[in-house]
Amino acid sequence: MSDIVEAFRLALGLLLEFDASLRRIVILSLAVSLSASATAAAFGLPLGAVLAVFRFRGRGVLILLANALLGLPPVVVGLVLYLLLSRSGPLGSFGLLFTPIAMAIAQFLLALPIVIALSHRAMQGVWRDYGDDLLVSGASRLRAIPHLLSIGRLTALTAALAGFGRAISEVGAILIVGGNIAGYTRTMTTAITLETSEGHLAFALALGLMLIGLSIAVSASAFAIEAQVRLGRPQETA
Repeated sequence: MSDIVEAFRLALGLLLEFDASLRRIVILSLAVSLSASATAAAFGLPLGAVLAVFRFRGRGVLILLANALLGLPPVVVGLVLYLLLSRSGPLGSFGLLFTPIAMAIAQFLLALPIVIALSHRAMQGVWRDYGDDLLVSGASRLRAIPHLLSIGRLTALTAALAGFGRAISEVGAILIVGGNIAGYTRTMTTAITLETSEGHLAFALALGLMLIGLSIAVSASAFAIEAQVRLGRPQETA
């Protein structure tokens, strides 16, 4: 018990000092996850809106696929990416394996289905409420999509935050394609795995507390946004 208490004490000390090694890992983690989730939002939000607005053959399959991929196993994504990016793979000539770019791609693939599914659900309601008005005013369905995303920007932001939460907590896929290289591809989740296995509990706890804090911040933001929507505040003045 005393060892655990001491580990927590040292972990708090590392957090208060914001140790250089800790800082590098946190900055890399945020850089990779923010880029991956921002890209997922840039693609996923419009795609979710398209699924809500347009009716076309195969639409139901795409919606089903987006929701089914919410539980996509990260290690499977990592394995597929490894095969694609390895030297013998079709994308091996780009030299992306064991780089932060490969890790961002893995997180992007995991976050994208979440953003699409949540965006589709949110934009369905917005289209139901405002679609006829937009069409009557002369906007085509395609031109209406930016307006829908603007009207429902709070729920769209919730979808983007959910994608970020998925990205920042990922370990399996990025461990496979990133290699957990110190100072280069070592993120919070992969470092926690390594430091725990090596018995460096204080450092692992410091990273864990930092990750928990980020996760709580993301969840709190999402809940605050949802609460604001439920209270019926005008989204334009948010």
